[in-house]
Amino acid sequence: MTALWRPYTQMKTAAPPLEAVRTHGSRIVLADGRELVDGIASWWTAVHGYNHPHIAAAVAAQLEAMPHVMFGGLTHAPAERLAARLAALLPGDLNHVFFTDSGSVAVEVALKMAVQSWLNRGVTGRTRVLSFRGGYHGDTMGAMSACDPDEGMHRRFGAYLPAQVFCDLPGTDAETAALDAVLAFHRHELAAVIVEPLVQGAGGMRMHPPEVLATVARLARRHGLPLILDEIFTGFGRTGTLFACEQAGIVPDILCLSKALTGGTMALAATVATGAVFEAFWSDDPAAALMHGPTFMANPLACAAADASLDLFEREPRLAQARTIEARLAEGLAVLRGRPGIRDVRVLGAIGAVQFASPPDLAVLKARLVERGVWVRPFGDVLYLTPALTIGPADLDLLVASVVAEALRSA
Repeated sequence: MTALWRPYTQMKTAAPPLEAVRTHGSRIVLADGRELVDGIASWWTAVHGYNHPHIAAAVAAQLEAMPHVMFGGLTHAPAERLAARLAALLPGDLNHVFFTDSGSVAVEVALKMAVQSWLNRGVTGRTRVLSFRGGYHGDTMGAMSACDPDEGMHRRFGAYLPAQVFCDLPGTDAETAALDAVLAFHRHELAAVIVEPLVQGAGGMRMHPPEVLATVARLARRHGLPLILDEIFTGFGRTGTLFACEQAGIVPDILCLSKALTGGTMALAATVATGAVFEAFWSDDPAAALMHGPTFMANPLACAAADASLDLFEREPRLAQARTIEARLAEGLAVLRGRPGIRDVRVLGAIGAVQFASPPDLAVLKARLVERGVWVRPFGDVLYLTPALTIGPADLDLLVASVVAEALRSA
């Protein structure tokens, strides 16, 4: 029996994991010598591929100078530089960056900011958030409470979690009217609205057009509620623009980032707020401060990696590469549309998803994909691809061909 407890895994029945010993480009090298083309970029993080020399050099230099220092009462250049660059890249006045060390914690901080901003203004009773069915925001307590309560992986924790308000995304006039009514009914107990822009990732790669996101933003504004965008998955080019919210032309009040922030090299996340949110904490009262501070907050190594990752977005054609991947995924996966056992095929940016009519045997499906030389982790009834933006044509073709073949076999 192993000492390791693996994620999202029934340890009693799961097959032994594959041992990775090295990575390069878009490939994972196993201990037995096999190479797998990584179709999901290590949970959507390695947007520049593995082992990019520019990021490696930045981390090595920072490691020699200062691997870590506490952020309470101290600051350092890597964090100052990264915060300024993020503020300049993000739309509107998203200018106040709070660093944490994981996406779930970035969401926790966003929820905490929203609730406390009301309290700091003397408004009590606003302790709930409105979230959307099909959504996923992380595995910590507050983040779990904002995930889909009926179909999500945390549904059995319902009695343990804070009770939030849920609605369908407003894709139709009726759904828009329903959301408007729910916001009106609950507005005096709501602290914010939270949504994943354009793609609900771990909830099933469910996609919605920018108009739906714009409607959510409009209704949140109508009811005087801060809007939190969870761009942990969608940020940094995954949907074809640097940030998904750009496609809807909106500016949230709070935005969460992680995953690809460091190019898949180090743990780092950021919760970024507008001036209006920040000003609610600007006070002579010490109790009005944001009382949050992870031990490894703003880790210099991670900030150096993220800063180098932003260099690559400036110097190399990542968004053009995302559009190229989008075209190839759309072309290659189209053959599955309308096939028996296939419910839907969806593509947006460097994201391709095949939804089965009923869940396949995931263990068998994953094993067959490995036999074809690709690493893909389907979940539920969805088989998806989110490769590195730098993936080469031959590796991308292998991914698409493998997914098509095994989807047809498993449907």
